[in-house]
Amino acid sequence: MTEPHVVIVGAGPAGLAVGACLARLGIPALLLEQADAVGAAWRSHYDRLHLHTDRGRSGLPFLPFPRDLPRYVPRADVVAYLETYAKAFPLDIRLGRRVAAARPAGGGWEVRTQDTVYSARVLVVATGYTREPNLPTWPGQEAFGGELLHSSGYRNGTRFAGRRVLVVGFGNSGAEIALDLCEHRARVTLAVRGPPHVVPRELFGIPILAITIAERALPPRLADALNAPVLRAVLGDLTRHGLRRPAGGPLSRIHREGRIPVIDVGTIERIKRGEIAVRPGIERFTADGVAFSDGTREAFDAVVLATGYRPRVDAFLQGAGAALGPEGTPRSSGRASGVPGLYFCGYYVAPTGMLREIGREAKRIASEIARTARSFAFASTSTVARIPSHSRGTSAGSM
Repeated sequence: MTEPHVVIVGAGPAGLAVGACLARLGIPALLLEQADAVGAAWRSHYDRLHLHTDRGRSGLPFLPFPRDLPRYVPRADVVAYLETYAKAFPLDIRLGRRVAAARPAGGGWEVRTQDTVYSARVLVVATGYTREPNLPTWPGQEAFGGELLHSSGYRNGTRFAGRRVLVVGFGNSGAEIALDLCEHRARVTLAVRGPPHVVPRELFGIPILAITIAERALPPRLADALNAPVLRAVLGDLTRHGLRRPAGGPLSRIHREGRIPVIDVGTIERIKRGEIAVRPGIERFTADGVAFSDGTREAFDAVVLATGYRPRVDAFLQGAGAALGPEGTPRSSGRASGVPGLYFCGYYVAPTGMLREIGREAKRIASEIARTARSFAFASTSTVARIPSHSRGTSAGSM
C-alpha cells in the first residue's frame, strides 16, 4: 500500500475537503471513517433538514453543488453530493475504521484503529461537532411515563400526529423539529430556557449568509447595530410570544460564545399563530409531563431533547494538551493547533456558514502541510502494523 503522509480522522465534509485539497497538492493522505459510508452525520439527521445556507456559497473546494438543486439543499441531496465529492478526487478512504486512540509518537502521530496502527507525520481531526449527543438530566426524569428521545434519534413527525410533544431547546435543530412536528399535526410546545437570537433565512429575497459575508469586515457590534432595525421590522416583537429579547446582537454572540442564531425557516410564524406554544425551561419531570421554571405544569406524551452535541475528541485524542478545551472541544480550527503535526478542521462556528468555512479551513491546512512537507520523504514516513486481537483497546468513533 502507499503509506500516508497524513491521517485524517473522519470522512464527513471536513475530512473530505482536507483530503481533496491535499490530493490537489500531491500529498498522500488516508481517511479513517468509523461508519460504513461517507457523510455519516448528514445521513443520520432528521428527514426535514436542509442546508440553512444557500447552495451557491456552500460547496466544498473544487466542486460546487449542482445548479439544478434547490437554493437550500435538502439533506438527501447533501448526502448525494458528499458521495460524489468522495469519488471526484483520488481519496484513500477506509470505512468501518474506528479510531481507538491517536497520540504523538516518533516525531509524528500513531493512530490506532480496531485492528491496525498507522504512523504518519501529520494528523487532521475532522470528526465534527455532532460526535456525542448532549444528554442533560432533570429531577424526576426516571419517573416520566412518556417517550423521551434526543434529537439524534428523531427522523420525522409522522408517528407523533395528534400527540402532545415537548421540544426542549431552541437552536436550529429544535426550531426545525418543532416545525416538522407541527406540520405533522402534533400538539407542539417549545421549552426555551434563555433568550434566543433569531434571524430570517432571507431578507428581501437575499440569503442571510450573503448579507453576513458582505458585513464580515465590520466589527460584530457595529454590524449588529446596523441590522437590528431591519430584524425588528421583519420579525416583530417576539417577547409577546414568550421569546425573551437577548442582550446584544447575533454576530456579537457568535464572536463571544461561538453560538449561531436560530435561522428561521417558518417556526416563528407558527409560534405567532399559536400553533406552537412557548414555555420557559424545565425545572423537573413529573409522571405525565414536566414542571416548568415558572411553576406551571403540563402533560406530554413525548419529549424531544434538542440539546445539541459535544465534539469529545478527547475520547480518542491523546497528548493534545492545551489544544483542547472543555468537553473535548478543539481550541483552534483551520490552522496550526500548537501541537506539532496536529490540525483540526470544522470546529469554528462561522457566521458565514459551516460548509463555506470548512472549505476555507481545508485549503489553509493543506497549504500549511505542503509547506512543512517539503523536508519530508513522503513515501517513507509511515508504517502499518497488525494489532493482535488481545491487545485491542476500546474504540471511539468518528463521523
